[in-house]
Amino acid sequence: MKWVTRARPKTDRIACPWLIRRFIDPGAEIVYAPAAEVLSIAEAEGAYSFDAPGATYQHRDGGCTFETLIADFDLGDDPALVRLAHIVHAADIEGELASDPAGAGLLAIGIGGLDVEADDQTLLTRAGFVYDSLYAWCQREVAQASA
Repeated sequence: MKWVTRARPKTDRIACPWLIRRFIDPGAEIVYAPAAEVLSIAEAEGAYSFDAPGATYQHRDGGCTFETLIADFDLGDDPALVRLAHIVHAADIEGELASDPAGAGLLAIGIGGLDVEADDQTLLTRAGFVYDSLYAWCQREVAQASA
């Protein structure tokens, strides 16, 4: 399935494709488009839209799109994924940076990634390691907390 979002991703628009491919739709094709074209491209191609105004999946109830996807696809029973969602939320939602100590680091990586890589698809590929690593760290943190 195709999933369409706004170009020049930094936090939610990198985290969501990672989540989609890892837990929702392993064969997902991620399309980055100009913001004004996201909905029309999604409609024309029969794709899901995300993290854009009016998108199928977007910020909801004070949460980021990553949190919306976790809720809508019933992924909230994975405590490490929920922990990761707190980090993404802190990095993505304005005024929430202090809500998780790892949020500032993730935001710095997202902003720096835009400076390092001009191609959105390459940026997404390169950032996959960051999210795999963060998820592994979250699994470790959750396991230690429950031990």
